[in-house]
Amino acid sequence: MSALGGLSFAVPRGAMFSDTLDILDALGVDTTVIRENDRRLYFPELGIITMRPSDVPIYVESGAAALGITGKDVLLEQPGRRVLELADLKYAGARMILATLDGVDPTIEQQRRLGRVRVATKYIHTATEYFQATGRQAEIVEVKGSVELAPLTGMVEAIVDLTATGNTLKANGLVEREEIFVTTARLIANPVASSLSAQVVDDVARRLRELADRA
Repeated sequence: MSALGGLSFAVPRGAMFSDTLDILDALGVDTTVIRENDRRLYFPELGIITMRPSDVPIYVESGAAALGITGKDVLLEQPGRRVLELADLKYAGARMILATLDGVDPTIEQQRRLGRVRVATKYIHTATEYFQATGRQAEIVEVKGSVELAPLTGMVEAIVDLTATGNTLKANGLVEREEIFVTTARLIANPVASSLSAQVVDDVARRLRELADRA
């Protein structure tokens, strides 16, 4: 039986990809073929499916993958997904923040004059929930690409986005105003697979928690 007990596993590409492959190696999964085939997405011989982090909960919920790793930010942005969060893996740390152009905070004047602020983000649910929770009115503008452009062009006063180092903010003349939450990589599971293969799922979760605690 494989190191994953024959279960399929959804792996996030992008910033989390290399670290996730490292922990799979630590579990006993030989990820050499994945590292050597950058454009290939599906590795049935390993039970590994690779995809964008935002797609991981979709594949796990549907049962196409029994287990997966994605960011806590993704789970908070998709609160209706029927998946089980099993472990905080304590890597891929970042912060969800509210940012504006440097200088006098433009959201203060905008709130005073119009009673609301315009905010660009990829994280529509997160931004909406945050402004509602803090008792402020906001017009949320969905932006798929580089959200930093929105305040630079005057389209909005603020952005809600993830930052790990703050370097991209600084390079574009933006500054953090508020921290919304901290996110890290999380292990998630399909509820049915977790029930039918409880011993295997529990073993994988335990070993990943141990790796996270030792890191």
